[in-house]
Amino acid sequence: MKQETLYLTVNGLRMQVQSAGEGPAVVLLHGFPDTHVVWRKQIAPLMAAGYRVLAPDLRGYGGSDAPQAVSAYRVEDIASDVLAMLDQLGVARARVVGHDWGALVGWLLCMGAPERIEQYVALSAGHPTAVARAGLLQTLRMSYMMWFMVPGLAENSLKAGDFYLLNRFTSDRAQVGHWKKNLREPGRLTAALNYYRANVPHAMLLGSKTEPVRVPVMGVWSSLDPALGEAQMCDSTAYVADYFRYERIDGADHWLQVTASERLNALLLDFFAASGGAASTF
Repeated sequence: MKQETLYLTVNGLRMQVQSAGEGPAVVLLHGFPDTHVVWRKQIAPLMAAGYRVLAPDLRGYGGSDAPQAVSAYRVEDIASDVLAMLDQLGVARARVVGHDWGALVGWLLCMGAPERIEQYVALSAGHPTAVARAGLLQTLRMSYMMWFMVPGLAENSLKAGDFYLLNRFTSDRAQVGHWKKNLREPGRLTAALNYYRANVPHAMLLGSKTEPVRVPVMGVWSSLDPALGEAQMCDSTAYVADYFRYERIDGADHWLQVTASERLNALLLDFFAASGGAASTF
């Protein structure tokens, strides 16, 4: 099946996109500190099921440009990049899967451009208002963000011992190797951390978004996720006016794409099949 690396200019920046297969579009949006490579175990099954997979390196990551300004990493701008990518590729509607920061981008797409989203799958991170209202325990789970906010301290501690702390993030050693390869490139670690620096101070505004999502949504949470609790995903149903489906994967860490790939792939294909109809193109 057809696979290629595309280089697009979106909002004045170069974006690298992996395009694989033919058919209705499925957009895969990664989070911190990933690139499109985190989706390597989803691409072939989605292709085989008759979808065209689009897996971009979001700005700051992989083969995409990494602007220096912290303000360039606001999630609204990342969402705008995704819509510009769809416009350039002639995709009017797509299914979207987002993980971590990519999940927040996906929620914003559902709220701001529901006419472009066929279905949405949020991995790990629930609706921003559900996260904001999830209580003290959830706030404590995310306290590491304060460390990520400090320029220099975060970079130096993460790089120490050949990125030793990354080994604590996931049990998948291959994924850690991909992180190290990307983050060793000049400026890439700071770009990744800028997602926190641009958006954590902005979190109260994001958490005030209560307009109901009018897109079918599936939320998937993994039981060994240290940063995001189950409540924030389950409570997301209150902010979805359309159908909301919740799935829990036991025994998987935050990076469920690689540590529970078969279970996740089965859920994706089942949810996508439920819509019946293919995504249209221009």
